[in-house]
Amino acid sequence: MKREIIITSDGSTTIHLPEWNEQYHSKHGAIQEAYHVFIKNGLYQFDKRNSINILEIGFGTGLNCFITFLETKKLSMQIDYTGIEAYPIKEEEIEKLNYVQQLGVFEHKNIFESLHSSTWEQQTRIDPTFYLTKRNQFFDQIDDDNVFDIIYFDAFGARVQPELWTVSIFEKMYHALKPNGVLVTYSAKGSVRRAMQEVGFTVEKLPGPPGKREMLRATK
Repeated sequence: MKREIIITSDGSTTIHLPEWNEQYHSKHGAIQEAYHVFIKNGLYQFDKRNSINILEIGFGTGLNCFITFLETKKLSMQIDYTGIEAYPIKEEEIEKLNYVQQLGVFEHKNIFESLHSSTWEQQTRIDPTFYLTKRNQFFDQIDDDNVFDIIYFDAFGARVQPELWTVSIFEKMYHALKPNGVLVTYSAKGSVRRAMQEVGFTVEKLPGPPGKREMLRATK
């Protein structure tokens, strides 16, 4: 499927899929969305912890992983980060992403590059407090049990891939989380909320990022 780099409303890049009219991140601001959904309403729910395990559903551009790295430097927190991606992006696409420039973190350019160059299917020490494991698999193949504190659920929208937002997928997410773990996602669809509740999650509607009225946070 054709992919092209576009600029979102906050100046940061994302990948656009013309065939689906779908983006990897919000066209209203890729960086703004990532911080609001996954950092503010996900990571910072655990800001008093010394270490946490994070699972990202849709590693994609590496933006969510990169800003998690940046924020955990402020929190002095150790992170074990697992990113799931069925279709890794290409080197020439990575080179066109402007997150280092937009965030003004040129001293961490090598970190962003290492997130993408690290070997798949094995744990990589990105720095002394941040470990990354990238897994090239489909979401329905996930079978982790009681491993993660947070899930960043950043799959393509239910409009184009409804099979990723079903009871069977959220059952896998529920099992993958530790007790009191949380799943955060940009989606606020009623069908998504009901699927989460059906597998046992307690679900909250929260104010959404720019361009979206609401988002969801689910707690095990």
